[in-house]
Amino acid sequence: MALIVQKYGGSSVANIEKIKFVAKKVVETKRKGNKVVVVVSAMGKTTDNLISLAKQISQNPPEKELDLLLSTGEIVSVALLCMAIENFGEKAEGFPGYFAGIKTDTLYTKARIQKIEPQKIIEEIEKGKIVVVAGFQGISQENSITTLGRGGSDLTAIAIAGAIKADICEIYTDVEGVFSADPHRVKNAKLIPVISYDELLEMASAGAKVMQSRAVEFAKKYKIPFVVKSTFKEGEGTMVKEVEFKEGAVVSSVSIDENQAKISIFKVPDRPGIAGKIFSSLGNAGINVDVIVQNVGKDNYADISFTVNINDMEKAKNIIDKIKDEIGAEKVVVDPDICKVSIIGIGMMNHPGVAGRMFNCLAKEGINIEMISTSEIKISCVVRKDKGQKALESLHKEFIENENQGQ
Repeated sequence: MALIVQKYGGSSVANIEKIKFVAKKVVETKRKGNKVVVVVSAMGKTTDNLISLAKQISQNPPEKELDLLLSTGEIVSVALLCMAIENFGEKAEGFPGYFAGIKTDTLYTKARIQKIEPQKIIEEIEKGKIVVVAGFQGISQENSITTLGRGGSDLTAIAIAGAIKADICEIYTDVEGVFSADPHRVKNAKLIPVISYDELLEMASAGAKVMQSRAVEFAKKYKIPFVVKSTFKEGEGTMVKEVEFKEGAVVSSVSIDENQAKISIFKVPDRPGIAGKIFSSLGNAGINVDVIVQNVGKDNYADISFTVNINDMEKAKNIIDKIKDEIGAEKVVVDPDICKVSIIGIGMMNHPGVAGRMFNCLAKEGINIEMISTSEIKISCVVRKDKGQKALESLHKEFIENENQGQ
């Protein structure tokens, strides 16, 4: 008997027929002698629709109330899936995030889990029930409903798996596993059977939509193995675990992130403490900054550019506009028409020349690079958004499809 956590995303529970299919799958898992906890997302585009409703009231709705609104999407999925499971003759118990003991901070719309108290989940499992938990949400110390950010159901599933010491966490989605690129965008994308936490973490931060980066980070920190597989197609999927090093492929995947915006601050006084003031203010507002470029100072001034998620663009601009006046910078320019393309792979660490190959590949396609960011296993380039798809395809061909890769 195994203790299994299964997570089903919005595409897996998008309509009643799919919910019935998922219920059947869950029941079959239990009847093989397993104990099962299920984490579900909101149905299909429910979250987007709820955000749209909120913006009909206000373009900048209060985040506390927005979280309360968005949390209802997963509750609907929980209730419907429990009904479907019971139709198959099994007992189900549905929990909102706060009943499941998911305690968070008060950073609304992107709250962080502080602890999980899984006693209620364990009690219901021991009664022989299938426990269905609403993903994406928790409760703060002030007893306010919070949400965990886009893809937060992944984090819910991984965190619960760790808290109840599950044998395996299964992440079900609309693709068959983790691919070398988004299979919806690159026709020759290849399924990756095993991938390291580090590679998947870089993929997620680079825009791959398979997993939320915070969920992968959590899994890596607590060594929680998990598998990503298709809800509707049989297959082994992709196993995600600790991988020290692998010979062979230099680059395992190529990603694109089109939800990026560039903010540039021109003629910034070039003196100690200015960059700290800018980025501390963004960090205090819960805004993640990705690629940062500062040019060489001239006449005691410099220009600073950085990227943020496009959803944080207006909020970041408002903060920077205030700082601009305080520090005496000349102007702030926002550019939403950019994207980030990245190549990722553990093998890159011991293969010099990978960056040069990437830059030459883009140059051959006439694609100009505006910003560059590197780590041990990732190289990212910011390019114009209308060049993103061409960049993605050409890099995949160069590093994945090329049979002479790494030679």
